[in-house]
Amino acid sequence: MPPEPPSTTDGALRSPPLYEAVKARISDAIFTGQWPPGTVLPNEVDLADRFGVAVGTLRRAMLDLTHEGLLTRRRKTGTVVTDRSPQISLRLLLRYFRLHGLDGGLQTAGSEPLSAEAAPATPEEAAALNLAPGDEVIRIRRVRTVAGRPVMLDRFSLPRARFADLPAETHRLPDLLYSHLVEQSGLRISRVREALSAQAAAPEVAAALGLPPGAPVLVIDEVVHDHADAPVICARHWADTARHRYINELR
Repeated sequence: MPPEPPSTTDGALRSPPLYEAVKARISDAIFTGQWPPGTVLPNEVDLADRFGVAVGTLRRAMLDLTHEGLLTRRRKTGTVVTDRSPQISLRLLLRYFRLHGLDGGLQTAGSEPLSAEAAPATPEEAAALNLAPGDEVIRIRRVRTVAGRPVMLDRFSLPRARFADLPAETHRLPDLLYSHLVEQSGLRISRVREALSAQAAAPEVAAALGLPPGAPVLVIDEVVHDHADAPVICARHWADTARHRYINELR
């Protein structure tokens, strides 16, 4: 029997549509490693009871996740978590870790916050987020790890006025940042723009990733737009791809 999936706060399971919230909880359990590859899920009746939804709602969520590659159905076994890379839709694009093993397999990633602060936006941040001089941003730095090894350094900047409920203290940051923004802050993503480049790791980046200064890293510059097409998040990610590959598969 797999462990309990991540809990939700009040209002996380709400209509419409309820099956999407169930999909999010199952996806979170898979991508955070609580339901690792090979896990056999409970039967539909038991799982629907665990989530507090109708069997039909649960079945719709599981059918979508099967089409997306996270689950597979096996005769005599039931529904099983797969060990292959899923077909990632925009719904999942920003929720989960996008570095995969050299064989394309999913990775269970941890998150270690390094710093969080509320401060006036830099000129670069103000330009990226269409902010006025003096507007504040919440600036977050964290390291993503696989098997205890640092593999990606993240830096996020978000308008403080837009995400006033996001904690600006390191110890209070949610493990799944984008999941929190979607489910708790009401963020609706319309599009994401990414620019990829290869760079030599600066001393700060090299130290965070355990690399020698100047080692090659993949740099991902990212701007997220909301439903009104306003830029609401700008981020930069530095990734060590010696043992991983960056995969973005959309449909």
